[in-house]
Amino acid sequence: MMRGLRRPGSDQSAGILLLLAAILSFTLMDATAKYLTQFYHPAQVVWARFAGNMVLLVAIFHVRIPTLMRTRQPGVQFLRCLTQIGSVGLFFSSLQYIGLAEATAIMDINPVLITLGAALFLGESIGIRRALGIAAALAGALIIIRPGMGVFQPAAILPLIGAFTYAAGALLTRVVRGDSTATSLLWSTVFGTLIASLAVPFFWQPIQMEHLWAFLLIGVLGAGSQAMLIRAFALAEAGAIAPFGYTGLIWAGVWGALFFGQIPDGWTILGAAIIVAAGIYVWSREAALARPATRKA
Repeated sequence: MMRGLRRPGSDQSAGILLLLAAILSFTLMDATAKYLTQFYHPAQVVWARFAGNMVLLVAIFHVRIPTLMRTRQPGVQFLRCLTQIGSVGLFFSSLQYIGLAEATAIMDINPVLITLGAALFLGESIGIRRALGIAAALAGALIIIRPGMGVFQPAAILPLIGAFTYAAGALLTRVVRGDSTATSLLWSTVFGTLIASLAVPFFWQPIQMEHLWAFLLIGVLGAGSQAMLIRAFALAEAGAIAPFGYTGLIWAGVWGALFFGQIPDGWTILGAAIIVAAGIYVWSREAALARPATRKA
């Protein structure tokens, strides 16, 4: 093996630790976004999120950016960008009205939506067991949202739509799998920053000095989280570390209670538990089905 190169999946422990750190950082970014949306329009917060990622990528790739941006499927890459900026915008917008734990739990149905979308649009088999897991995750989201009940908050629909747009972006990533990870990352970041920069003047409010730290922090946390996430999946097998992503629900509950005094109620905890159980079940089924194919390869 060449020096400096590591086979993907060769360091599971390091990959798990990096993913855990990335999820912790992402949830802190979300908490910072929730704080900022109390004073500024979500579009301005989304802009700070993407601009932070842009600074990181410019620092990493420098003059290689024009070369890495080349793709045979620019239309699909641009659609990916729209789904990603849409999911971030919907999630940040919801934080103005609902708790961090509730919004995070609803967004966390996206893994099962990816499985459902792969069956509907990419021709992948789904099977009765995975179908039941998908149905259970959607039921968990409905328990949290509770439509038709007095506690229903219409803004809870926003992260649900965000989960669908996130899943759509993931499916489009499979469509452009011929492009490198760097190419896909650059497309979503460069055009996400461009779109956010074009939109933000219509919603811009002067940044108060007492909030400047939060705008800087959301950029740093977003960029750092993205870097750790990419590195985690480079070091370890995706199937081995993916379930640890659900630790974000724990951190979201902690930050919501600590910073905003929002303690999840029993229904939210029940719905979140169903979503996590369904997600891990669907993941385990996919991992089990993938093993025979790996052995044959």
